Amino acid sequence: MKVPPDNYLIAHTDGGARGNPGPAGYGVVIHDAQGHKVAALSQYLGKQTNNVAEYQALIAALEYAVEHDSRPLKVVSDSELLVRQIKGIYKVKEPTLRDLHARARQLINKLEWFDIEHVLRGHNREADDLANEAMDKGSGKTPFRAPHAAPSQQVQREFKGIVRDGKIELLDGDLPEGTAVEVRMKR
Repeated sequence: MKVPPDNYLIAHTDGGARGNPGPAGYGVVIHDAQGHKVAALSQYLGKQTNNVAEYQALIAALEYAVEHDSRPLKVVSDSELLVRQIKGIYKVKEPTLRDLHARARQLINKLEWFDIEHVLRGHNREADDLANEAMDKGSGKTPFRAPHAAPSQQVQREFKGIVRDGKIELLDGDLPEGTAVEVRMKR
């Protein structure tokens, strides 16, 4: 694509299906160039495949950009298949995906600038959370929301601990139940 403009939107997109096909949904989080969140989109899609949900997330992001003055847009997705199909590296063989791909290309052509990038799933957490919430709502489950600190609170990101009886015991703080962590050993 062309050289990126100075100011563009960044959309993190994710779609999923439980059972594939199964209850499906998507999540999209859109930020401006300064990193401010400007939109959070999600929708339950009924019984669909994971790939259909990924395309619906992309289309939702593209429609948002088109509806907001055809702004330049960069999409970040954890679906390698979707990214490679949009870039033309992979062919789109499945008929339903072919239709969704055509709709996405139609919307991309309306934008001033477009780029798409693949990232690992862990770098797309907020969109993934929205997709899971959409699937939960659509299937009648109460959505789980990880506890988040208020923006004004200072959040401690590193803790010291020791392993006792095979469990990590924190020495300098507490974590809310259900908090995901990464552990790095120090000697």
